[in-house]
Amino acid sequence: MTAPSIPYDYDLKNAISANRVAGLWRMMTGYHGTYLAATASLAVAATAKTATYLLLRYFVDTVLGQGRGGATLALIALGFLGLAAFEGGFSFLSGRLAAQTAEGVTRRLRNYLFDQIQRLTFTYHDHMQTGELIQRSTSDVDALRRFFADQAIGIGRIGLLFTINFAALLHLNGRLALISIVVVPVIVVMSVFFFRRVSKAYERYQEQEAVLSTTLQENLTGVRVVKAFARQAYERDKFERDNWEKYRRGKRFTTLHALYWPVSDVLCGAQMLTGFAVGALMAIDGTISVGTYLAYAGLIVWIIWPMRNLGRLIVQMSTGLVSYGRVVQVISQEREPLTAGSHAPAGGVRGEFVFREVCFEYETKSPVLQDISFRCEPGQAIALLGSTGSGKTTLVNLLPRFYEYTRGSLTLDGVELNAYPRRFLRSQIGIVEQGPFLFSRTIRENITYGVGRQVSDAEVEAAARAAAIHDMIVAFPDGYNTLVGEKGVTLSGGQKQRVAIARTLLKDPRILILDDATSSVDTETEAEIRGALTQLMRGRTTFIIAHRVQSVMNADLILVLDQGRIVQRGAHEELMAQGGIYREIYELQARIEDELRQETGDR
Repeated sequence: MTAPSIPYDYDLKNAISANRVAGLWRMMTGYHGTYLAATASLAVAATAKTATYLLLRYFVDTVLGQGRGGATLALIALGFLGLAAFEGGFSFLSGRLAAQTAEGVTRRLRNYLFDQIQRLTFTYHDHMQTGELIQRSTSDVDALRRFFADQAIGIGRIGLLFTINFAALLHLNGRLALISIVVVPVIVVMSVFFFRRVSKAYERYQEQEAVLSTTLQENLTGVRVVKAFARQAYERDKFERDNWEKYRRGKRFTTLHALYWPVSDVLCGAQMLTGFAVGALMAIDGTISVGTYLAYAGLIVWIIWPMRNLGRLIVQMSTGLVSYGRVVQVISQEREPLTAGSHAPAGGVRGEFVFREVCFEYETKSPVLQDISFRCEPGQAIALLGSTGSGKTTLVNLLPRFYEYTRGSLTLDGVELNAYPRRFLRSQIGIVEQGPFLFSRTIRENITYGVGRQVSDAEVEAAARAAAIHDMIVAFPDGYNTLVGEKGVTLSGGQKQRVAIARTLLKDPRILILDDATSSVDTETEAEIRGALTQLMRGRTTFIIAHRVQSVMNADLILVLDQGRIVQRGAHEELMAQGGIYREIYELQARIEDELRQETGDR
């Protein structure tokens, strides 16, 4: 059975409200009718429950008191059965409709959150921990599910039970009715008191649970590093510290819950005993009948104990309201506008970039790029060289508009870059990152990822051959259908890099960005990839980030960056003649390679 599609144009931002109850109500858009039907079913069930005690009064005072039997007794029996059926049936219907509402709303919320997280800016993801986002998308959403399925409908049920049963008590005896609700205001005030404290305790508990999730996620992701450095004991101690803090906060949270119950039990028990005693005395005095007393004894239970549960639900609702606030913090973030921009030529771009005094700084306001100026003609290869942190990766991240330059001018084919929609730009650019990421899917699925059309096996193999990975793929028992494991863990670093290169080549972009794309391969494989890329880069504008001079020697223009500035520019021969950083790097790497060759030869 295929799951029905979710309308992703449904904007949950419309549900955001400073009033959390109002926001939760708006979040149920499309399910209001179902939820109201669940409440109406509760009203029928509550009325049937109350009618059962009124029928009991009639049975004791009229049928038993006057000695009636036969048909009347049979009708009374049918009445009890009918009311029980009504109560059970409509209680089931209410629960089913409430569950339908809760599951429907949270399913839509999960889908929306996943879509929202994917569309948030790189700046947001730079500052937000992965574990925190996972926590809000799972634990907090589940708290909202419980709110809709149990707590909110429970409040309605208690309100209906109180209203209907109190009206029945007034009908039986006004004095008893008023005596029966003396403790209700006390319970409500006490519940609000606990609600405020539990809300703060739960919020702190959720924050620490997110910290623990982040610790676990990072440890599982870096498990190979942990084992390689034998740091299991260190990571265990770190996890234990975070876990202890979660335990401490959870203990306070559950202690507040535990304090509520004995206090409410004493109050409710005292109220019922008082009511029973007063009612019994009135029955002995003849003020009320025995049937009335029996009905009253049943009805007071369905007033007092629901009010006790009201306190429990009010306290538990704090978790749903806190989770609502945490989820809203993600929903309220502005999405990255993928389609903003008016310039998207049908024939694609030529690939001419012009940087004029381009500057960039992160939110920390520390400059990362300063006064970057150069020209890149269509089809040229631009190489970026420099030490770690010099701004190479940041510079190429401006091209697909992962980040926006803060000053200066950057044009593509004579048009300011921010006039191009991000989605269009990214369709024209292929990227091989420094740390290649592969999904837990087959090699074929990883290579074809992002193409957006049906791809033939011949095309996939051609891209793999160009990336010098085809022979290794076919050596696997399942060939291109081999599952690569989480993050491609079953492949070596060089194999993962070449699969990522094949994925980019299959996209056939007009612009290539190779962010140190050959860093994870040996010298022989690097030469194979470089030879294939030299042919495939013809006609494409290519930006190459590399640490090895041998990888950039054939570039049309080499830019040497240092602390966010271009300190040298030119072709390989020009830079060698100039001296400076470029020649120093070249001579250092050449000397190291000569020493390695000599050591290898000696062995």
